[in-house]
Amino acid sequence: MIIGILSFKGGQAKTTTAIQLGDFLSKRGSTALIDCDPNRSALTWAKNGLLPFRVVDELQTARVAREVEHLIVDTKARPVTDDIESLEKNCDLLILPVTPDPLSLKALMLTRDGLGKIDQKSYRVLLTICPPHPSHDAADARRLISDAGLPMFSGEIRRAVCFQRAALAGVPVREVSDPRAEACDGDYQGVGREVMKAAK
Repeated sequence: MIIGILSFKGGQAKTTTAIQLGDFLSKRGSTALIDCDPNRSALTWAKNGLLPFRVVDELQTARVAREVEHLIVDTKARPVTDDIESLEKNCDLLILPVTPDPLSLKALMLTRDGLGKIDQKSYRVLLTICPPHPSHDAADARRLISDAGLPMFSGEIRRAVCFQRAALAGVPVREVSDPRAEACDGDYQGVGREVMKAAK
């Protein structure tokens, strides 16, 4: 399985999503994450060697791809239409993390033309960094994205500081000493199960 993670602006939890899904998939087969983002956030997260899967740069893709069952590609931010079409051809599923705020949603809507050229079965939008109730931001964003005709994951990712703590410690969120870590891991476990179904 090859999963591509892409976003249309920074701060959408793209790398967090790549790391957490890498943790999910590593329990189901050998897994590697290719860090193609110039910021090298995934490689920084992995530098202590505490993740249960390999994280490498794009120059090692050919070798690593032959050695694992699951490959996750953390792409560069702000892909152009050609990037999206190339990713669609080479990935089993594209995941588009987006936060439920006006600027992020505007960036997503501006790419509808590019997304419209690829099969809707090839990608899904994932709501991330969702504020807790009583905020209606996530529900409002879900309606907007649905009305735009873009496919979405039914699960969403809550806003929680334990994701930042996981990045600083270089571990999956489930290994963070935080009362919300289990719930945050559960968010991605649910999305991971949806990924397995969608990529079949």
